[in-house]
Amino acid sequence: MRTTGDTRRFLFLQGPHGPFFSRLGKMLQAAGAQVWRVGFNRGDRAFWPADSFIAFRDPLDLWPDRIAALLRDHAITDLVLYGDTRPVHAQAISAAHAAGVTVHVFEEGYLRPHWVTYERGGANGHSRLMQMSVSDMQNALAQAEIDQIEAPASWGDMRQHIFWGALYHWFVLTGFWDFRHFRPHRKHTVRQEFLLYCRRLVLLPFHRWERMIAQYRIRHGGFPYHLVLLQLEHDSSFQMHSPFRTMAEFLAVVVEGFAQGAAPHHHLVFKAHPLEDGRAPLKAEIRRLSHLHGVLGRVHFVRGGKLAQLLNHARSAVTVNSTAGQQVLWRGMPLKTFGAAVYAKPEFVSDQPLATFFAKPTRPDGRAYRNFRHYLLETSQITGGFYSTRGRQEVLRQVVDMMLSTEDPYDALISGSAAPRQQLRLVN
Repeated sequence: MRTTGDTRRFLFLQGPHGPFFSRLGKMLQAAGAQVWRVGFNRGDRAFWPADSFIAFRDPLDLWPDRIAALLRDHAITDLVLYGDTRPVHAQAISAAHAAGVTVHVFEEGYLRPHWVTYERGGANGHSRLMQMSVSDMQNALAQAEIDQIEAPASWGDMRQHIFWGALYHWFVLTGFWDFRHFRPHRKHTVRQEFLLYCRRLVLLPFHRWERMIAQYRIRHGGFPYHLVLLQLEHDSSFQMHSPFRTMAEFLAVVVEGFAQGAAPHHHLVFKAHPLEDGRAPLKAEIRRLSHLHGVLGRVHFVRGGKLAQLLNHARSAVTVNSTAGQQVLWRGMPLKTFGAAVYAKPEFVSDQPLATFFAKPTRPDGRAYRNFRHYLLETSQITGGFYSTRGRQEVLRQVVDMMLSTEDPYDALISGSAAPRQQLRLVN
C-alpha cells in the first residue's frame, strides 16, 4: 500500500527555533494530512501559516483542559513536538496518551552533530531505548546492514542555531502583549534569553581566540589529561534526568574526585557546551574549586569548539549525560556518567567511584558500543539538522515517511519495513 496521510490529522506544539516545523507541516499536507499548530507566543506564530495557527493566550493552568478539547474537537490522530519535558508538552503528552493519539517527539541528535532524533512517546530519559538491552539491539540488527560512519568533529549548524534562537526570542519579546500569559519553560525571562543570544553572537570572534589559546596550551603542554564534557545548565536532559540541580554542583563533585584520585602529573580539562552563553559563571567557579582543592595549575577551561581535537589526546571523559559522550565511546575511551542517558548501558560506562575512575578508568566494550551505534543509525537517528537549510532538507527527505508509518522506528527495524538510511552529508 502506498504511503499517504489521507486519514491523519496532526497537531504541532512548540518546535526547534526557526522554520523546521512549518516545512514539516507543509510536507505532511502534501502527503494528504490535515495540519494545525498551537502557538504560545509570537515566536511560534512567526514561523507558521496563519490559516492553521491556533493561539493559546490563556493562563497556563487552563492548558490541560484546552489541549484535551483540541485533541477531541479536531479529531487529532497525531501530536508533534520538540522535547518532551517542558510543562506544556508533558501535559499534552498525558492528554494524547489518554485519547489514544500517537506522539511524535523530535530532539537534538543522540549522535550529534549531523543527526537529529525522531522517536514516539518520549526521548532522552523517556525513550524506549532506556528499557532496551544491548542484546535486544543486537538481535534486531541480525538482518540489517549499514556502514559505520565516523562521528563528525564539528557542531554542524551552530551559527544558524544561535541566529534562529535570537530571532525567535525577538518575536516573543516584541509580541508580549498579544500573549501576555506566556511564560518560558526556563527560569530566565524572554528579554534575558534574547539578550543572551545577542551577546553570544557578538562575542563569537572573541571566544574563538580565547578557545584557540586554551587549546594550544593543552595540546602543547605535554601532560596527560581527563576531559569533562559540560552541558547547558538549563538543558532538559540536565534538569530532568540528572541528580544535580545546578552545574556548580556537578563541578564540585568532579574537581573533588580529580583531586582525590588522579595522578599528580595529570590535568583536568573542562569543555563548555558550544552554545554556552555565560548565564552560569562556569570559568570562575572552576577556578574557585581548583584553588579550594589545591589543583589550580592542573585545571583548564575551554569555551566550546570542536570536541575531536580534545578527545584525540584525552585519557578519559566525564559528563552528566551529554550526547557528546557517544563520541567518547566511539573512540573506545573510558567514560563516567552521572545522569540517565540512552547510551548509559553497563557495557559502555564505568560504574567506578569518581576518584577510582580518575586513578584507573575502565574501558568500554567497543564491539557492544558499535552494535549500539549501528542500531541508532538504523532507527531513531536521521541525517541532517533543524537549523540550516541543507540540514532541514536532509531530515525532511526521511522523516515524513517515518511519521506516516504505522510502526515507530524501532518496531520498523524488527519487522523489516524500515527504509534504507541515508549516509552522512555535511549540513553546514
